[in-house]
Amino acid sequence: MRLFAVRHGATEYSRDRRFTGSRDVPLTTDGRLQAEAVAQALAGAAVAAVYTSPLERARMCAELVAKPHRLEPRVVPELSEMAFGAWEGLSRDELAARFPRDAEAWRGTPERVTPPGGESLGAVAARVRGALDRLIAAHAGETAIVVTHAIVMRLIVLAALGLGPERLWSVDASPAGITEIEYVGDWATVHRMNTLAHLDGRP
Repeated sequence: MRLFAVRHGATEYSRDRRFTGSRDVPLTTDGRLQAEAVAQALAGAAVAAVYTSPLERARMCAELVAKPHRLEPRVVPELSEMAFGAWEGLSRDELAARFPRDAEAWRGTPERVTPPGGESLGAVAARVRGALDRLIAAHAGETAIVVTHAIVMRLIVLAALGLGPERLWSVDASPAGITEIEYVGDWATVHRMNTLAHLDGRP
């Protein structure tokens, strides 16, 4: 299977670098334009299916990406962003002020911290891996698109590279970034990661 993994476009939270997590926030105008650029970039691919997180910012993006292929996005709850619990809505500076130990652990050992009322990184990695395994099995020899979130994107790439969640900050996931991975048997090849050329000067 060939997978195009896409992070949704910009939101007010991503613009301000706030933890969004399970909060259902929409794309900004710029985020919608970014999603349209992703749709144009992937319009020529022979896509069998488009999958999306149930959160609005991903669904809005997935609908635009699926339109050139005349497909309806399929919602997969396991592709939701990591739930950050009490961190949601906070900026990085606010997190450091309110939860200094958590903030330090998140920067250095993210796999060892669970936000109060949120998910552990290991739990997110497990549910994402399960969803991805099902997609790979369902689309052998085909191309699929997944529209999801920053933490999920990083975990998808790390798994393809044979790396664990503890390497979370080794890869990036920008709004509207496109990652392309090919899965053959037990092997994965990352053809491109977090590419942004399709935005071509857009915000």
